[in-house]
Amino acid sequence: MNFGERIKELRESKELLQRQLAATLEIDTPMFSKIERGERRAKREQVILLAELLQADVQELLTLWLAEQIYDLVKDEGVASDALHVTEEKLKYNQNKD
Repeated sequence: MNFGERIKELRESKELLQRQLAATLEIDTPMFSKIERGERRAKREQVILLAELLQADVQELLTLWLAEQIYDLVKDEGVASDALHVTEEKLKYNQNKD
């Protein structure tokens, strides 16, 4: 599942309209619609606010949001999987240092 799909699912489960969430995020409804369709990226602050508004797990939404950004960055690279593996190892190493 991608970020936009999850937001739409949560919004519909709460019976909220796109325009309601758009107003709270201080964006127009067409912009919010594009976020749900995956045509536009939300800002990190918007993701956090959406989690609060939709009573959703902020870590889940941030994970989906960040994963999409990473995918967009590496999708056309032939060595993407190798680069992601190296990055994962670096993250683990740095987490163990702390």
